Amino acid sequence: MTDPSSAPVVDLVEVGPRDGLQNEARTLSVETRTALVERLVEGGVRRLEAVSFVRGDRVPQMADAEAVLAGLTPRDDVALIGLVLNRRGAERAAETICDELNIVLPVTDDFATRNQGVTVEQGLEHAAAAVEVARQAGKRASVTLAVAFGCPFQGQVPVAQVARVVERVADLGIDELAFADTIGVGVPSQVHALAELVRGDARVPGLRFHFHNTRNTGYANAWAATTLDLSGHGGRVSLDASVGGFGGCPFAPAATGNIATEDLLHLLRRSGVPVEGADVDALGSLVDTASWLSGELDSPVQALLGRAGDLLGGAAS
Repeated sequence: MTDPSSAPVVDLVEVGPRDGLQNEARTLSVETRTALVERLVEGGVRRLEAVSFVRGDRVPQMADAEAVLAGLTPRDDVALIGLVLNRRGAERAAETICDELNIVLPVTDDFATRNQGVTVEQGLEHAAAAVEVARQAGKRASVTLAVAFGCPFQGQVPVAQVARVVERVADLGIDELAFADTIGVGVPSQVHALAELVRGDARVPGLRFHFHNTRNTGYANAWAATTLDLSGHGGRVSLDASVGGFGGCPFAPAATGNIATEDLLHLLRRSGVPVEGADVDALGSLVDTASWLSGELDSPVQALLGRAGDLLGGAAS
């Protein structure tokens, strides 16, 4: 068990309503997607990626983002994130109740051209424009570096290649930088190597990671993130997770689900790691939401907590 006095704080970011849905065969209605967000909030989630402002003809599961948000009641204690790829997406998000714009920027040309139709250099221009829109709208801005741990088309991605993109992004005036293991090939040593790129960099006040469990290393990577030197980031690290372990990228072959919110929270709770952005004592609600979502998607829950149960009343020894 981790000593709570020395443990970092993990800020949970629930990405189920976005990444959890975008690779599923069944497209949910606006009402069902709104209900998913509401269920997660009722279950204690306080920061979540609710929608994606992308083209509905390319990712139909993410169509009608404005309508999903319009069905929600704004809450001061809940931060809603909208994913964007460029200025146009940012302008759409800026007109909604989103509190934060998360700009996705791949670090390889191979993935960037297939995913967004641009090179990395062009993507950097789009990211700069989107950050500008967010700032003008008074909203937070974060950038997620996709395929930072490995690319399905290029293969290995050297840390030096990621570093060149980080250096450019850090000058955009962002609130948070995320490293994404888009296809689930990462290992803990990479978590440390990528974090080292921004350690002590005042231009990157917030650090975040996005892990998939494709090769069963997602939770090991999440644990590695809690062992980093986070003194330059306020002693905090943000971790993405998806209720039920749903998720994947439609432009990344064989990509499977994110690490599951309920499984991650069980790990952190039992280890004595402080968590914000979610209620670690309400895991039953998340398990119920995952089961409900499984029925709506006609897709099995990937998380394990619902099958094995949680020792909610037990000692975290």
